[in-house]
Amino acid sequence: MLRELLQRPGVREILELRGTFGFMAIHGGNLERATDVVAREAAERSGASCYSVIQAPPLRHHLPSSYFDPAQSPALAAFLDHVDVVVGIHGYGREDRVHQLLLGGGNRELAGHLALHLRAGFGAPYEIIAELHEIPDGLRGMHPDNPVNRARAGGVQVELPPMIRWNREAHNWSDHLATPRAPEVEQLIDVLASASREWVRSSG
Repeated sequence: MLRELLQRPGVREILELRGTFGFMAIHGGNLERATDVVAREAAERSGASCYSVIQAPPLRHHLPSSYFDPAQSPALAAFLDHVDVVVGIHGYGREDRVHQLLLGGGNRELAGHLALHLRAGFGAPYEIIAELHEIPDGLRGMHPDNPVNRARAGGVQVELPPMIRWNREAHNWSDHLATPRAPEVEQLIDVLASASREWVRSSG
């Protein structure tokens, strides 16, 4: 369970409360690499709030998203109480989807908003999939206990494929163990931050 994970040496939570738009990376650090970097910096650049769980190497304990119970984490509870919407950043790897960004989660209006920004920011070979029926069941982020759906207006689960997180020149994961940042990761952060700012302006 979440409480036991957070008590393990090498696991830490990061909570930064700013605006009511939230970014989240619950499988950050050594697990789904570069996801916490994307969430944290997109939040910083847009004035959004951020919650992350970071696992230091060599830890790679995958707790399902639906097990992230705010009753077991005061930091997660404070985050979800503070934000209106959430964008959860995850990483996945499937051989037939190495360039596909998947936008699941319960807030389909926000998913469409993110899809517009991401399609404007990324051309071929990347593909933005925002139609739920085109996303594999296990990656749709629709479970009601998934924290991305626990905010007041719900949220979007962004699944990032390996190629957007991998630094091809350095032959390692971007921002991992002193690896330089891949250009695609920097671009992704800018696109998500811009989408967050525009969502807040249009909702205000």
